[in-house]
Amino acid sequence: MVRLETVQGDITRQAVDAIVNAANTTLLGGGGVDGAIHRAAGPELLDECRRLGGCLTGEARITRGYRLPAAHVIHTVGPVWSGGTHGEPELLRRCYANSLRLAVQHGVRSIAFPSISTGAYGYPIEQAAAIAVATVRDELRNDSTVELVRFVCFSAGDLVVYRGLLGG
Repeated sequence: MVRLETVQGDITRQAVDAIVNAANTTLLGGGGVDGAIHRAAGPELLDECRRLGGCLTGEARITRGYRLPAAHVIHTVGPVWSGGTHGEPELLRRCYANSLRLAVQHGVRSIAFPSISTGAYGYPIEQAAAIAVATVRDELRNDSTVELVRFVCFSAGDLVVYRGLLGG
């Protein structure tokens, strides 16, 4: 059985097998979660990301974690919120699903997700969190190597939303 939990904190300090990066399409760093992960992992992460050739919205790529406590970083590109009528829910769902599929392929047992697309990309937290939790539950319903999924919230307000969805 997979355990789902949520915490408020810094995703770069999570002692899990993989952390998920809310990246941009270049995978070459940026602001928010993306910039924090690149800074904490060190320049080797940028070097590896340069060789990946980018990533489309909704897709995911995996790299080593370098100087992070996590062995892997799974980079996924969330949708920019445009009112919800431009495929944003499906693209966001694919971010979580594709990240989890990569995690399973690489034998990840514990994974930490940020709240993808809810920062600079403007996705409403209540809708984004509901998609995140539902997708994780759906994807891991069958046998999986993943034992722990942690949603790491930057703000106390986001934490309240996730706790409400997880029943805690």
